[in-house]
Amino acid sequence: MCRIFRTVLLSALLFLTIATPSARAENRVALVIGNAHYRFIPTLANPAADARLMAKTLKDLGFTLIGDGAQVDLDKAALDEAIRNFGVKLRGADVGLFYYAGHGLQVRGANYLVPTSANPARETDVDFELDDLSLVLRQMEAAGTRLNLVMLDACRNNPFGGRGFRAMSVGLAQMQAPEGTLISFATQPGNVALDGTDGNSPYTRALAQTVRKPGLGVFDVFNDVGVTVKKTTGGEQQPWVSSSPIDGRFYFAAPAKAVEPPPVSQSSPDSAKAQAAPGDPVGSTSLASSDAPAQDNPASAKPVQVATISPVQQMPLSQKPAATERKEERSVASYDGKWLSESTGSCISRLRARITVRNGIIYGQDGSGRISADGRVSGSFKSAGLIPGTFWGKMSSSSSGSGGWRNNLGCAGAWNLSR
Repeated sequence: MCRIFRTVLLSALLFLTIATPSARAENRVALVIGNAHYRFIPTLANPAADARLMAKTLKDLGFTLIGDGAQVDLDKAALDEAIRNFGVKLRGADVGLFYYAGHGLQVRGANYLVPTSANPARETDVDFELDDLSLVLRQMEAAGTRLNLVMLDACRNNPFGGRGFRAMSVGLAQMQAPEGTLISFATQPGNVALDGTDGNSPYTRALAQTVRKPGLGVFDVFNDVGVTVKKTTGGEQQPWVSSSPIDGRFYFAAPAKAVEPPPVSQSSPDSAKAQAAPGDPVGSTSLASSDAPAQDNPASAKPVQVATISPVQQMPLSQKPAATERKEERSVASYDGKWLSESTGSCISRLRARITVRNGIIYGQDGSGRISADGRVSGSFKSAGLIPGTFWGKMSSSSSGSGGWRNNLGCAGAWNLSR
């Protein structure tokens, strides 16, 4: 499973996710822009609707929005003013978020946002007619926010392609994220993103749905968005992430909090039965998701607070696992043998490799991992023997499984196992 990552692009950038005790405890500020109706170049169908969808979503998640909503169809002066106000409001904030949908392009390796009034007659007019994205990044960096998020649904065809501007290129250019910043592109650098045919772009629709999921770390959000967009577009569009090291953990929507169940009396088996949920055997676990692992905790311990796990009935120390449970613990051997691993991702083409599983341990050339009795897969690797990364997933049977991976460069993707 691990040698499939050897061709990933090398970098020293380290990616971590960011943690806060409560998703609504921070001061969150967002600027959401959607430019659709341009005066001198072709209009776009969905950016205005995309911006309104994201504005509502972010407002529901506790963000304060510049202008109290989506800023739609901004000309040069209005765009400059919105960015200026954004920089002012960011001072003292914990999290800053910039979202832009509309025309965007790269000129000599720099990325530009296109106001609705843009009409450059020469390449040198770009600095006066368009807005360099670095202007937004400087405002965010100067504000001292702990986390900055930039979301760009702007990788569309160059609207000035017929004017003979040689320095302008298709899509947006790859860029280095400043400290404490994550930049999400709707598609890979130099590629064109789809505008969408159902009222919203594939990227923004996936983004608005995914950020509402409780307990997803910031990187997990963008990984899930990438997987969703790739599936939705049949592989034509694949979102991209650039990130600098980030300290802590951040959730758009806070993890669900488990409520401690009533204490279980150990004075007699009858008292334990009285406190068990109707129809549940004494000491069994009740899971909100069948994919979540059961937790075997002492009776005195509090239940583990995991987003996918509901409050559990605790097992007394004196009670031994049932015979069926002991049998399940030994079933890890069913995964032993040789496997074929196939992987795709934001930094690699489809790769295939052979791995070995023995006694629940995954062996690969550049890393290792584990498969638990219930089929959960997890482990670590080093891309090209240098960049650290992790993988995770679930075995659907003793002959197939699937999951995801990411490395500290910000590359991510999916994998499949088969006999």
